[in-house]
Amino acid sequence: MNDTLIIILRTIALYWIILAILRIMGKREVGELSIFDLVVFLLIAEVGSVAIDNPDSNLWHAFLPMGILLIIQLIASYTSLKSKKFRDMMEGHPSIIIKDGVIVEKEMRKQRYNLDDLLQQLREQQIGSIRSVSYAFLEPSGNLSVFKKKEEQFIFPLIIDGDIQMDHLIRIGKSKEWLLEELNKKMLYDHKKVFYCSYEEEELYIQLKTSF
Repeated sequence: MNDTLIIILRTIALYWIILAILRIMGKREVGELSIFDLVVFLLIAEVGSVAIDNPDSNLWHAFLPMGILLIIQLIASYTSLKSKKFRDMMEGHPSIIIKDGVIVEKEMRKQRYNLDDLLQQLREQQIGSIRSVSYAFLEPSGNLSVFKKKEEQFIFPLIIDGDIQMDHLIRIGKSKEWLLEELNKKMLYDHKKVFYCSYEEEELYIQLKTSF
């Protein structure tokens, strides 16, 4: 009976502790979790499970690893906000699966993404023909973002968090030298100060960082 009561009390305590940890880690839908977030969540769940299954164990032995995991996750989240390279390394980046109505088979194989999954996600967005798709991106979360040819087109960001996106420049037929020259015309001599930049309607859209 004592063991049963201990298990009940531990379950209640760990429920609120894990809930608090998840709230501190930030708001995200389950489908939007990065691989790193998912690993942390699974480890926290495993630690909690062990603590509940062993009523004789010291509860501090569960709290300590949970706290360490929380600190690791907060440090990683803060670093990812400051560094796009770190963010790409931890979370990945979108992959172009369809371009101008043509499936990019090489990228699908690279992402281990099969045709059945692609067609299913297109159907879920009421898209019946691949030829009607201008761009389809497989997001790091596994969701498919689709831009149809007759709708508003996707705008490739040229600078994100001060980092020039060379692959995006190539896709729109521009060079790094062209971008830096255009920035200079606007009296911006350090691209690291740019938070976001895109090329829309033959003109640069620029938003500067508010802190460095």
